[in-house]
Amino acid sequence: MKKWVGYFLKTIAAILGILLAAILFFTVQANLRETKTRQEAAPSTGKFVQAGDVELFIQELGPQDGQPILFIHGTAAWSGLWRETMTPLAEAGYRCIAIDIPPFGYSERPSSPSYDNASQAKRIVALMDSLGIEHAILFGHSFGGGATMETALMIPDRIDALILLDVGGLNLNLQSPPENQNPSAIELFLETPAIRNPVIAATGTNPLFTKTLISAMVLDSDDVTQEKIQILQEPLVLDGATNTLGDWLKSVLGVQSPSLTTDPANYAALDMPALILWGDSDKIIPLKEGEYLHSLLSDSELVVLKGVNHIPHLEDLDAVIGNVLRFLGVIVIARRVEDPTKQPPSSYWRLLRSFGLDTRRQRTAPLLDQRSLAMTSHFPYFS
Repeated sequence: MKKWVGYFLKTIAAILGILLAAILFFTVQANLRETKTRQEAAPSTGKFVQAGDVELFIQELGPQDGQPILFIHGTAAWSGLWRETMTPLAEAGYRCIAIDIPPFGYSERPSSPSYDNASQAKRIVALMDSLGIEHAILFGHSFGGGATMETALMIPDRIDALILLDVGGLNLNLQSPPENQNPSAIELFLETPAIRNPVIAATGTNPLFTKTLISAMVLDSDDVTQEKIQILQEPLVLDGATNTLGDWLKSVLGVQSPSLTTDPANYAALDMPALILWGDSDKIIPLKEGEYLHSLLSDSELVVLKGVNHIPHLEDLDAVIGNVLRFLGVIVIARRVEDPTKQPPSSYWRLLRSFGLDTRRQRTAPLLDQRSLAMTSHFPYFS
């Protein structure tokens, strides 16, 4: 028996030694890799814009006078991952603006970590002000849903429509923690950078794990192409990337403060049209969450995407764009009924036809339901 106990203890010690050596190795690699400033590393396809307490990095496609659509990414993503989604919408005449939501991508990190929904929404509103955008459509994905919905609740009169893609981070029905509650083991871990950062360097910011992490969010790992992996890895060269991710995790996994998104009663005030797209096989944020959100938004449509996990715009981009164009096309029809002289660019109709959609034949009010006509008041822009 003693011999077997000895073998067992030696095996455990060897495993721990290997783990510690690996963590140390990846920590050194992170320190060698994370050397660039955001200005040095940011791609030339975008620009920095002052937005409240930080400079946000954004990338734009489409005409400057088009209806603005603001793209708000999820965890560990950045504006570069939106490009394939933005391209057909830009070709249809929309002004597409993808935002790097701090601390991800190349946007400036706040002087003290403030990544709650209210802080992120204030930055989005400030960005709209800096760009001179009075009205916009919000297009949010995954954890970016918190900032998306908080912005809509903060300035509902300026948000024309919502496109919500497997969104989370809303903290709905948030309960206040008991007073004098001791911190959990996870909270203690995240509050100790000396322990936290080496683990994150070996996992979250380790380029060797990028495909593993993103593949857990799709049904078919073939959808995670080398091009997508490289896009996600690009910001990992930023100075302090590992520590910053740790600070973000500490913020979002710690005690949350109530905000506009946390109270379901607030959603009743939102009357802008909303398209909710959700993967039927989402293992990160289950479909029931989308169904609940659909029940809260009075003028919403829920479309369930078959054979899709958590990242529809990587897994089935055609279905996403087809549904988005159809959704936006209802507004186009309604605006034409209101004023037949207003015509979208010819590229809009080409895009609709390419996805099997063509609304030009729907020319009269009888072909529109009351919901479609009601949408017109939300769209002061018409490309």
